[in-house]
Amino acid sequence: MALPPATLPTTSSPTTPLPPTTPSPMATAGKEMASNPESGKSFARRDQLLKIEAQVHNWWEEKQVFRADSLEFPPKAGEKFFGNFPFPYMNGYLHLGHAFSLSKLEFAAAYHRLRGANVLLPFAFHCTGMPIKASADKLFREIEKFGNPPAFPTGEEEINSIPESPPDEANAGNQVAPDKFKGKKSKAAAKSGGDKYQWEIMKSYGLSDEEISKFKDPYFWLTYFPPLAVEDLKAFGLGCDWRRTFITTDINPFFDSFVRWQMRKLKQMGKIVKDLRYTIYSPLDGQPCADHDRASGEGVLPQEYTLIKIEVIPPLPPKLRALEGRKVYLAAATLRPETMYGQTNVWVLPEGKYGAFEINETDVFIVTERAALNLAYQNLSRVPEKPTCLLELTGYDLIGLPLRSPLAFNETIYSLPMLSILTNKGTGIVTSVPSDSPDDFMALFDLKSKPAFRAKFGIKDEWVLPFDVIPIINTPEFGDKSAEKVCIDMKIKSQNERQKLDEAKKIIYKGGFYEGTMLVGEYAGMRVQDAKNLIKNRLIELGEAVMYSEPEKKVISRSGDECVVALTDQWYITYGEPNWKAAAEECLAGMNLFCDETRHGFEHTLSWLNKWACSRNFGLGTRIPWDEQFLVESLSDSTIYMAYYTVCHLLQKGDMYGSEISSVKSEQLTDEVWDFLFCGGPSPKSTEIPLSLLNKMKQEFEYWYPFDLRVSGKDLIQNHLTFCIYNHTAILPKHHWPRGFRCNGHIMLNSEKMSKSTGNFRTLRQAIEEFSADATRFSLADAGDGMDDANFVFETANAAILRLTKEIAWMEEILKAESTLRSGPLTTFADRVFANEINIAVKMTEKNYSDYMFREALKTGFYDLQAARDEYRFSCGSGGMNRDLLWQFMDVQTRLITPICPHYAEYVWKELLKKDGFVIKAGWPEADLPDLTLQKANKYLQDTIVSMRKLLQKQVSGSKKAKVNVSSQQNKPTVGLMFVNEEYDGWKRECLTILKSMFDSATRSFPHDQEIVEVLQKSAIGQESNFRQIQKLCMPFLRFKKDEVNAVGVQALDLRLPFGEMEVLEENSELVKRQLGLERLEILSVTDPVAVRRAGRHASLLDQNPPSPGNPTAVFLSE
Repeated sequence: MALPPATLPTTSSPTTPLPPTTPSPMATAGKEMASNPESGKSFARRDQLLKIEAQVHNWWEEKQVFRADSLEFPPKAGEKFFGNFPFPYMNGYLHLGHAFSLSKLEFAAAYHRLRGANVLLPFAFHCTGMPIKASADKLFREIEKFGNPPAFPTGEEEINSIPESPPDEANAGNQVAPDKFKGKKSKAAAKSGGDKYQWEIMKSYGLSDEEISKFKDPYFWLTYFPPLAVEDLKAFGLGCDWRRTFITTDINPFFDSFVRWQMRKLKQMGKIVKDLRYTIYSPLDGQPCADHDRASGEGVLPQEYTLIKIEVIPPLPPKLRALEGRKVYLAAATLRPETMYGQTNVWVLPEGKYGAFEINETDVFIVTERAALNLAYQNLSRVPEKPTCLLELTGYDLIGLPLRSPLAFNETIYSLPMLSILTNKGTGIVTSVPSDSPDDFMALFDLKSKPAFRAKFGIKDEWVLPFDVIPIINTPEFGDKSAEKVCIDMKIKSQNERQKLDEAKKIIYKGGFYEGTMLVGEYAGMRVQDAKNLIKNRLIELGEAVMYSEPEKKVISRSGDECVVALTDQWYITYGEPNWKAAAEECLAGMNLFCDETRHGFEHTLSWLNKWACSRNFGLGTRIPWDEQFLVESLSDSTIYMAYYTVCHLLQKGDMYGSEISSVKSEQLTDEVWDFLFCGGPSPKSTEIPLSLLNKMKQEFEYWYPFDLRVSGKDLIQNHLTFCIYNHTAILPKHHWPRGFRCNGHIMLNSEKMSKSTGNFRTLRQAIEEFSADATRFSLADAGDGMDDANFVFETANAAILRLTKEIAWMEEILKAESTLRSGPLTTFADRVFANEINIAVKMTEKNYSDYMFREALKTGFYDLQAARDEYRFSCGSGGMNRDLLWQFMDVQTRLITPICPHYAEYVWKELLKKDGFVIKAGWPEADLPDLTLQKANKYLQDTIVSMRKLLQKQVSGSKKAKVNVSSQQNKPTVGLMFVNEEYDGWKRECLTILKSMFDSATRSFPHDQEIVEVLQKSAIGQESNFRQIQKLCMPFLRFKKDEVNAVGVQALDLRLPFGEMEVLEENSELVKRQLGLERLEILSVTDPVAVRRAGRHASLLDQNPPSPGNPTAVFLSE
């Protein structure tokens, strides 16, 4: 299954930013480096990375580092990793949309490879379906019509892409079924339609006229784009075993044989059947139009209606006289046949264009031309697939027709004007049931109350005034005249209050369907949801209605025509069959999907997915083996091909086309052979394939399967990924069912939709040339994870160029200055802190990689680690940095960044650190358990320095806004007295003791404040005479500490910090002095009266702002 052809996976919402406390360093660093020609900046840094990448590719190629072979014995947990990606469609170059989803798999595979797993990441190319054939045919027609190269007409207006219809509404455009799920299903709106000449599209790829003409042969596409994609992916650094690459369609006889076996297997199981069903259909292509055959409308399904035959009562008026002798019906599409008892009239659009279409020898339907075309493809036209219009009409011609409608209590009703009818939905004829439709109620109210409105359209009073609301359904909330009550409650005054009417409609239809009870007719007393289908079936049996279907929304095929719904006799896969569905649900329950939103998407798809048309008669692909007039549809030949990866290299010998270089012939791959390889079947009895090769292939499959991870855009949940689950459960044994899917959102560029038409677009090749592969990968990792849409920021990629090249330069300097570095054990606080930060980075990054949260892995394994290195460098001062610690840092940082920036890491590993082997397989760095107490002590130290610096600046300047003048600089304090209180005392101690005693560790909660206050009142503090004053101080402190417990845990209630504050400050006094520009610093205990006297006249500061654990108080003096 491919990513949708020529699709830009782009929607709107930005990725979740880094936490506010750690803004992305790239946001500012990016301004230092640009690869934009307009900036005038040098490209030397980017070119340095490109040169490194070329060098590293040679190293990898020479040693075949990504070659993956099975081992003789089955792997234990964690020993192997098999990940794969939906093969992209080969009608163009790979772009950043492909690269974003693929990067998730690449990073995951690289992480497992780094840890020592045997990793298989294969890659193939999808060519099945109609887009390539349609584009080639289009090019052929353009050359035939306009020459080679073509001379297109000048001044031709650009055909705009066709907008999608407004939200679904029926009775012909104004009612929504309450039991029909509606939701955004795809990114189809982002796809390009047939709005350009194909030659111009090919020209935009940078192709010459001579090259373009070759693309009129669809098979030339298959030889042109896949090899270029391989080049681009190699340049990207994809850790792929390229021996296992292939393309689809019958041009590859080995894969063709595999798909034929798969289809025969499903048919033998009864899971492929021939059936007559409603299907989205392209009249121009003459075949069903599946999701990936569409330029717009992906995910759109057929919407079924009941078409009510409302008879025009003879004699026919002059406008319809040509239809004399026929039964003439206004055909109204409705989703609510149970409401037909309450009809008061029929609505038509005065300006609407209608036709009288011949249905059979006796019946004529008056509908729109669009509806007639759909009917013609549903066996409701005298000439199949060709609607016959006997008479062209407008809505004005239909106003005032006397009508007889099925079930209606009014024997005669009339057609009346409604100005809000949509002719691109339903048939353009709308039944009017004002008891249960707010639109109908208000439109009828307007006609009754406005004589001038009636006169405008020549409406006689007897067509309108005698008709009152007929109660037909009772709901507990709205009674038996729902529309009237809701319109009054919502103060709706006119049929033009569109927003209010839409809201009223939703309220009524939901309540009426789920809670309503029929008041009239044969099914009076029955719930509406039970009566609906019974009434519909009865109308059809009596010949008073027919079934009608049309696309939920407008669908445009890639050939450029608007699709219809056709009743087609074709081959279907029986998705949704109860037993098969249960197996799919069992498989899903055991899979790792990484987020609840993904799981809910699959659960919803399983709830509605039904028979799927798997045959086509146009395009490229594999023939249906038992019915070769048909091709296997493009979503159906790509459901278990991941299994084919495991044996592909042994059959195709590294040739993606399966050319005649193999010792095995495709015709030797019988069903018996495939069953042996993949289904645990017996050893083939009659085969010319050597048994040793068969066993080797079987070993490959048994070793690698099941696959551990498949990464995809979220839009494939609704088809390909769910089909993958179904087909695995049908064909393969349970222990080979998929283990995990990771779905992601789409990618934006610089917070805007990726779009060729706006120029906000990059192919993968362009991105690598502009930024380098590693900077592109870096920005893809930084773009975001999860199901929300991510954001590839050019500034981030440019900043990555700067970061990586500067880091190389820093390491080169450190390596040259090795002799000047401090050697020996870690002796300083800064040493211990930096070593601890390295341990924390290793542990946190390991967790982030294993959770496939690559943005967080980049943060903990690169951003945070670099910040710790920079802090260490500054903290060491004149004492210098520890050599062994820096070597450990360079080793660890290189390994941690390897999955994301492997070329940079490989270069550093070999050229700078002089390590043996390849860093991509170097193993995860070892680390001690992080010392969280030391981490807290360092945070305390850094926070104290920041707060003291602010206090000192305020004291020097006199106020926040005052300018620092020469005089103030001369009087700048040179001595700092830092007063510490390492343990809470007094009322704070009492508060903490009470909170600790009242904390419920099971629920991690406290009782209400009133209960805490009552206990406080009974305590020793509560007995003091000034308790009221103390209580005012206690309450904010209690609330602060409760919030702190929620944030960091119950240790927030401890009376002391888990480290000695004075010890930390004394050990780092030189750092504090250097940071604050002091000549002398004294660390003093506020509990020591002698020390307090050192504050002199500033002692009052200690009363105004008494120190407490974690919050020392500083006094600055001048000597």
